[in-house]
Amino acid sequence: MCSGNILKLKFINAHLGWFGNDLDRLGKLFDEFPNMYTELGAVLAELGRQPRNARQFIIKYQDRIMMGKDTYKKEEYYTYFRVLETNDEYFDYYRKYHAHWKMYGLNLPDSVLRKVYFQNALNVIPGIDTSLFSVSK
Repeated sequence: MCSGNILKLKFINAHLGWFGNDLDRLGKLFDEFPNMYTELGAVLAELGRQPRNARQFIIKYQDRIMMGKDTYKKEEYYTYFRVLETNDEYFDYYRKYHAHWKMYGLNLPDSVLRKVYFQNALNVIPGIDTSLFSVSK
């Protein structure tokens, strides 16, 4: 049995906990651990190949998912934005040695995108300078 203090600790299960291919299992973890968060680094291709399921999942858990990336390569971000923001269909992942399948856009609502892109991080990671972000609704 966990003490109450453990539940106050927020932890980030990086890269969708490597369950991007099994969002039902990740959802069960979210339900079991209300202090668990995750991010999208290195697993975007898993979401882009299951757009309907991934869209529903991100909307359901929108307060606990953050944008993430292991490296800063500006040209790779365009694919993240395309998957998360558009309803485009059947396009390539940005790496040829990952994701040998086509991807689809999730067309997430702006309110959800704001949470994923920065608002959730402001709630999880102490000390982030909020002036760096547009926090208007």
